[in-house]
Amino acid sequence: MKKILVLNGPNLNLLGERETQVYGKTTLNDIKTELNCLANELHAEIQFFQTNSESGLIDAIHNAKDTCDGIILNPAAFTHTSIALMDAIAAVKIPVIEVHLSNIHAREDFRHVSYPARACIGQISGFGKNSYTLALRALIDFLH
Repeated sequence: MKKILVLNGPNLNLLGERETQVYGKTTLNDIKTELNCLANELHAEIQFFQTNSESGLIDAIHNAKDTCDGIILNPAAFTHTSIALMDAIAAVKIPVIEVHLSNIHAREDFRHVSYPARACIGQISGFGKNSYTLALRALIDFLH
């Protein structure tokens, strides 16, 4: 059974209530529930974590090195600023897929740059909550 860490960055704890015109009405708990169901079908185990702290994300990535087979990461606003997240992903040498609910490439120019993506095996964005399920399927396929 593959162990997958699903990491969520700043403000994602407010999904379903913040900027619903951009991020939709789905909550982070809704996403977790859906991913757990899919993980069962795919014979995988999900660990789910959200933090508003960049250091919390980095610590979780470091800790996953010895306990997880892969990571799904929504770095949220840290996408566009965090070289530290990129370096953490590169350091642990486990596959990471970056996800975003919105299409970051169709939004403001500053959102077009993703530092963490440079160390990831791929990026999925623009499919709302389905970005997560697509990432889980892709990661499990990659690991097999």
